[in-house]
Amino acid sequence: MSDVGLGALGFVAMSALAGVLLTVAVTPALAVTGLAATNSITMFENLPSSLEIGELAQKSTIYAVKPDGNASPMAWFYDDNREEVSFEYISPYLKDAAVAGEDPRFFDHGGIDIAGTVRGAVSTALSNSTQGGSSITQQYVKNVLVANDMAKATTEEERDAAWEKHTKTSIDRKLKEMRYAITVEKQYSKDEILRGYLNIAGFAGQIYGVQTAAQYYFGTNAHDLSLAQAASLIAIVNSPEEFRLDYPDDELNGANTVIDGETVPYARNKDRRDYILDKMLEQKKITKAEHEAAIAEPVAPNIQPPSSGCQASPVYAYFCDYVTWEIKNKLDDPETPDVNEGAQMLERGGLDIYTTIDMDLQSAAYSAVHDNVPGSVEGLDIGSSAVSVEVNTGRILAMTQNTTYNVDPEVTGDQYDAVNYNATIDYGSSSGFQPGSTFKIFTLGEWLKEGHSVNESMDARRRAPWGTFKDSCAGDWNIGADWNPRNDEGGNGGYWTALYNTINSENTGFIAMAKQLDLCGIKNTASALMSSGRADGKPLGEGVNEAGDKIGFGPAAVLGTEEIAPISMATAFAAVAGGGKSCTPIAIDRITDAKGEPVEAPKSTCTQAVTPDIAAGMSYALQRVMTDGTGRSSRGQMDTAGTPMIGKTGTTDDAVATWMSGASTRVATVVGVYNTTGFVNLRETSVNDVEAAIIRHRIWPRIMDVANTKYPGGAFPEPDRKYLTTPMADVPSVLGLAPAAAQKALEQAGFGWSMDGDVDSAQPKGTVGSQSASGQAPKGSSISLKVSRGNLSAVPDVTGMQADQAEGTLKAAGYKVDRDAQDTDDESKNGLVISQSPGAGENAKPGAKIKIVIGRFTGGNGDGDGR
Repeated sequence: MSDVGLGALGFVAMSALAGVLLTVAVTPALAVTGLAATNSITMFENLPSSLEIGELAQKSTIYAVKPDGNASPMAWFYDDNREEVSFEYISPYLKDAAVAGEDPRFFDHGGIDIAGTVRGAVSTALSNSTQGGSSITQQYVKNVLVANDMAKATTEEERDAAWEKHTKTSIDRKLKEMRYAITVEKQYSKDEILRGYLNIAGFAGQIYGVQTAAQYYFGTNAHDLSLAQAASLIAIVNSPEEFRLDYPDDELNGANTVIDGETVPYARNKDRRDYILDKMLEQKKITKAEHEAAIAEPVAPNIQPPSSGCQASPVYAYFCDYVTWEIKNKLDDPETPDVNEGAQMLERGGLDIYTTIDMDLQSAAYSAVHDNVPGSVEGLDIGSSAVSVEVNTGRILAMTQNTTYNVDPEVTGDQYDAVNYNATIDYGSSSGFQPGSTFKIFTLGEWLKEGHSVNESMDARRRAPWGTFKDSCAGDWNIGADWNPRNDEGGNGGYWTALYNTINSENTGFIAMAKQLDLCGIKNTASALMSSGRADGKPLGEGVNEAGDKIGFGPAAVLGTEEIAPISMATAFAAVAGGGKSCTPIAIDRITDAKGEPVEAPKSTCTQAVTPDIAAGMSYALQRVMTDGTGRSSRGQMDTAGTPMIGKTGTTDDAVATWMSGASTRVATVVGVYNTTGFVNLRETSVNDVEAAIIRHRIWPRIMDVANTKYPGGAFPEPDRKYLTTPMADVPSVLGLAPAAAQKALEQAGFGWSMDGDVDSAQPKGTVGSQSASGQAPKGSSISLKVSRGNLSAVPDVTGMQADQAEGTLKAAGYKVDRDAQDTDDESKNGLVISQSPGAGENAKPGAKIKIVIGRFTGGNGDGDGR
């Protein structure tokens, strides 16, 4: 059959349908009563009539809250860029333009415009495409059906299918829309329908609703549009791609069309706009003067490109990204693994999300990082990050890094990155960094938990093998001679206190501490204080090497070999500063939905990781790091150095990563500078003529100065004296023992030892001839031992002997004698030895001179002359 024949049949069919629709639309009751009962009418009445009008997809907004309490938008997220507004908020010009241009008889019909329907049916039959005729109510119904199915879609394919289903040319679709339209008119007022229509209508691209359209096309709000602007917006609804105003050079919308020798911008939109203005005048919605002024006004859009996603706010971008993950991770329903409800709420729910970020502190962190670490350095994949959290709440106050946030796969370069260095893998894809000595705070905490004092000494000498380390979780570790860590300053260690180890960040000191502890306990203390494990989401000790073998939490982990997220380390320092209470980090204070109703926001979970007493003991030692130790490099550059602060530095092997972590009693901040890939030694690398390894000490002070000013910290609690005492122990006498036996006896008693040469001694040659302490000494301290030369003997006791007898006895023993006299009024002591030096039993070398003192009787007259 020819196209002409098909067209004729279509015309007949559509004409018949138009007759049915005319009957139904004019008097729907006829179909109910059966007065106009035909097969077509029966089919129409059997269509579903109850339309569920779901919540419209609206854009969500993430806010930073200003110090005065006002909120500042940070980023927007949407599937449909829409902001639903009330009927009163919409300009009367918009309402009148919509009715005049799209449905002049809107306030007179019951859902279907008969004249328009018949005209549209005939046009559809002749052109085989849907042509106009739809009332505002019908258009509203179509958009609702699309929106309802879009809300259920979870994939792009499902969204495309939903659009196709409700927009394809179909008599059946038109019938359903009309049936629903009649019901909608019975259920809702005309104002309610018009408001719904103006909020749901599409204005090309992802722009939906008159409020967003007004902001996008004209940079104003729906209630502030001029008459000409309102008519231009409503013109777009009729054919969005044809009449849109954001493609000035697109031939489709007639941009820069030449009419009568004059270039007319947006000619197609202007034609439609002017048509609408004419209709508004005909319907007496505007005056002739208003009409003429609007007609004379050129179409002049003021496009305000919508910003979607975290890239819109570079200063807050990585924190913003963290917020989105908090929504997606915490609001997701685990019972529906194929659908992420959090993501849907973010992109369709019209959420207002008020975050924890402190705008002043964030600004300071952003500038401190970016002033010191470029986004890209030739020959070095360098990363730097900073994060601050509030003590006792877990609220994230600042989060930034040196790169520029970008999720566009076509934008490449080292300076662009969507990976959040501060976060764990489920909050931004980072697998963390080795924290180095910063991790030592957990051994310090376990040291106190297991009953030790910061002033307790230990054998912290560098050595190999280290022997056996206790691990009640995975079994003890026997460490051989192939592991022999050195101290950063290059020394070979000594007998040091835990406080000395902490202040100076001594590797061998912390290994010696761990040797007296349970590695399982250190691991559990770390997990509790951080409220997390490794950055990759695995528990501590569950990492794998390149071969895929589990590494385990061994002695090396004490020195910071686990990959940790900076946010986890900031959580730990906040816990120590907050009396041992660890609070999981949160980025959101509160959430409201599109209706302004509260939505339950993710909450911080606080647990007592260590007791307040232990936290106070840790803080005591970590304050000394800032005043006397490795933290002075940061503290010395601060304007607020008088604020009490705890801190700990960290440098990994070969200075691949460097950290500065610390806290006041109010705010904890962690700064890192690291290789993101590669293994360049940061001590041997310069960035802007500054050694890369010390850049952390330029960033951290700037952030904490602002934190200390806005959140003044107080004094840390005094620790229990038991954590500060110097434990004493009885020192065994090892004189006369072979050195090995003496050393063993001292070690068993809890002391160290050192062999410090030889000494003149009466002990057998080669045995211990002297020791530095006897009685009691600090537990764990070092006892100095010297080996006997075996060259001394005990001096005979000659006191009480006659002078000649005494001299003979001493000479017989191999000594020389030196006599002296001393007056006495005791006649019985006359001529006898009163005293000797060295004394009886004291050691002296053979040939040494022994001095003896002889009594001389004075006769009792006291004149001293013997008379």
